[in-house]
Amino acid sequence: MTNAEMAAQAANKDGFIAALDQSGGSTPKALKLYGVPESAYSNEDEMFDLIHQMRARIIKSPAFTGDKVMGAILFEQTMDREIDGIPTAQYLWEKRGVVPFLKVDKGLADAADGVKLMKPMPDLDALLDRAVAKGVFGTKMRSVIDAANPKGIAAIVDQQFEIGKQILAHGLMPIIEPEVTISIADKAEAEDILLAEISKHLDGVPAGKQIMLKLTLPTKANLYKPLIDDPRVMRVVALSGGYSRDEANEKLAQNTGMIASFSRALTEGLSADQSDAEFDAMLGEAIDSIFEASRAG
Repeated sequence: MTNAEMAAQAANKDGFIAALDQSGGSTPKALKLYGVPESAYSNEDEMFDLIHQMRARIIKSPAFTGDKVMGAILFEQTMDREIDGIPTAQYLWEKRGVVPFLKVDKGLADAADGVKLMKPMPDLDALLDRAVAKGVFGTKMRSVIDAANPKGIAAIVDQQFEIGKQILAHGLMPIIEPEVTISIADKAEAEDILLAEISKHLDGVPAGKQIMLKLTLPTKANLYKPLIDDPRVMRVVALSGGYSRDEANEKLAQNTGMIASFSRALTEGLSADQSDAEFDAMLGEAIDSIFEASRAG
């Protein structure tokens, strides 16, 4: 499993990143959408067993291969589990040709200055060592912007890039994700401030290194084109942020060079009680539509 092959795929391949990283807080919602009610499990262990079954079913589907799915983001517990006796990250790359990424943040801190920073990550170095040992290529961490507040947005980008350097030091590719909430009135203004802050911080990326960015689909099409064109940025991927798949795909297609990293929009319509044929057909349609929108841009 060579990093160089993964890097080439992450940098250049048509396709998108599947976000399979719902964690403790968002798992019940993901399971419910999949047709598994909260009454189907009685504790967290059973809940995580069920979500792993769902993720394994997606990953093993004939539609889920590196032809269209460039990478996949895993939750820490998914990385620690296996599919058919093979560790998940290894299975993704060796059996599906999909580049494995790991969600490393521990959730969001309380809101301040119109944003939610990431909670402290005191065990990050140990987690990154484990990720490297398991054959993971990169990481993802999310914080949230709820207002066009220059002070808050500067703090978010500072934190993301500071931890990004820690991740780069372990030889991993950080996906920096400062999400702008799609429902806020000043979304376009927030995105202008965010673009300026990210542009400033790119100068601090160590020589010879690159980062990736995961950003909300912008109000102004092609707003982030300067970042996509910057040699210090390997890839800019889009989060669906609560848009429906059709809406997200439509917006994505308007942004040249941006590819998708959808979570809910990927699994929309999948259900536990579908036969494998129905499940694979539905997932295949989703993957095709997101792939085409990623390529259209």
